[in-house]
Amino acid sequence: MASGKRAVRVGDLILREMAFLLLEKVKDPRVRGVTLTGIRLSNDLKQAKVFYSVLGEEVEIEKALKGLNSAKGFIKRQIGTRMELRYVPELLFVHDASLEEGSYLERVFEKMGAFEKGPA
Repeated sequence: MASGKRAVRVGDLILREMAFLLLEKVKDPRVRGVTLTGIRLSNDLKQAKVFYSVLGEEVEIEKALKGLNSAKGFIKRQIGTRMELRYVPELLFVHDASLEEGSYLERVFEKMGAFEKGPA
């Protein structure tokens, strides 16, 4: 189970590095506004599911995914040179809809609060 803990630690470091790269180094306009929300790294550190979120419609989500996949090679090379890892994991980007769901629920609760107060 120690390797599982290592996968979590290394995953956190990779996620932090990727967030920096997206903000500072990746020039693709399709990844602007993308938030990396988590990473799940396999115990052998060879595969990583990177969860991302972007506010907007399905078109923006698909555009962001294409931008991330386009930058994948650059990101892997940068991680390889900046971190001392035996293997740079294969990156798989997965959309995380939790921010959109939270935003939707917040709007619903605001409407419920306005409804409960009644007209002014």
